[in-house]
Amino acid sequence: MTGAAILDVGRDGIVTFMKVAGPLMVIALVVGLVVSLFQALTQIQEQTLIYVPKIVAVFGAILLFMPFMADAMGAYMTRIAARIAAGG
Repeated sequence: MTGAAILDVGRDGIVTFMKVAGPLMVIALVVGLVVSLFQALTQIQEQTLIYVPKIVAVFGAILLFMPFMADAMGAYMTRIAARIAAGG
């Protein structure tokens, strides 16, 4: 396996990771920002308040995006298996 092929596999893995994890991270970021803004506006400084809405939002997003995430990971595995079958 050449260096270019290794870089191609690594780049493909990183892009697939960003496709799968990116939407969940953005949703967690937005929910955290909204809850932090709510805490700042109401001066409620409860540290555990941020976790429940963020967990519920991320689980909801996982259920919503699961077909897309499974398709992206399946396609990545198919590309990797094709490389292995081709001999590198």
